[in-house]
Amino acid sequence: MIHEGAGQRISASNGYSHWICPPSGSMSTSDTLIQGHADLALGELPDFTSEHYKDAYSRINAIVIEGEQEAHDNYIAIGTLIPEQAEELTRLARMELKHMKGFTACGNNLGVQADMAFAKEFFTPLHDNFQKALAAGKVTTCLLIQAILIEAFAISAYHIYIPVSDPFARRITEGVVKDEYTHLNYGQEWLKANLDTVREELEQANRENLPLVRRMLEQVADDAAALHMDKEDLMADFMTSYQEALTEIGFTSREIARLATAALLG
Repeated sequence: MIHEGAGQRISASNGYSHWICPPSGSMSTSDTLIQGHADLALGELPDFTSEHYKDAYSRINAIVIEGEQEAHDNYIAIGTLIPEQAEELTRLARMELKHMKGFTACGNNLGVQADMAFAKEFFTPLHDNFQKALAAGKVTTCLLIQAILIEAFAISAYHIYIPVSDPFARRITEGVVKDEYTHLNYGQEWLKANLDTVREELEQANRENLPLVRRMLEQVADDAAALHMDKEDLMADFMTSYQEALTEIGFTSREIARLATAALLG
C-alpha cells in the first residue's frame, strides 16, 4: 500500500510553499500547492517567451523526456530479474512512456526543441551503473537507482517546477507526479520486504549512486535557475523524498543520516 503520511511543508525561495506527500489520501497534487502566493502572481513567473528561458528549457525538457524513457527501459529490464513481477513492471513502464509524450508536448507548446544529446550525456553515469547492475543480476541496485533515486529526483524536480511552470506544463506535470509516487512506492515495498537480505547491497549502491544525483543537480543548476527553480530547494526536496523512502524501507534515523552523508562525501 502507498504510505499515507501527513506530509511536510517546504517553503521555497521563490515565495511558495508546498507539501511533500503521496497523492493517496484526501489531498490531490493540485491541493498541495498551497500557502503563499496561491494564484502565482504573474510578476513572479519567468518569461516563457524569452530566448534565455527557451534555451534553458531545451535542456531541462530534454532531461525529463530522457528520464521518462530511461525509466521505461529500466522497469522493463527489472522485469527480467523479477519475472513474477514482470506484468506490474510493464504497467509502470507504460506510464513512463505516457509521461514522455506529455513532456514532449510541453516543449512543443513553447516552440522549444529538446536537446536530447545533452540529456543522454546527463544520464550516462546513472545509466551505466544501472546497466552494470542489470548485467550482474543485482535487483537491489537496479531498484535503488530507478525506483528510489531517479523517482525521488523526478518528484523533487516536479514539486519545484509546478509553481513556476506555464499553465500547459503545470497540468501535465501535476498528473505525472501522482504516478511517480506509485513508482517510488513499488521500490519501497520490494526493498522493505527484502531488507534483511539486501541491506548490504543497498548501502553499497547508495554510496556509489547518491553522489551522482547531487552532481546531476549541480550540473543543471544554472538552467533550473532560468526557470525560477532554486538549486537548494531542489536538493532539499530531493533529500526529503529520499529520506522518507528510506524510512519506509525500514532504516532508522541514524542509519539514514549515515546514508545521506554519501551525497556530501562522494
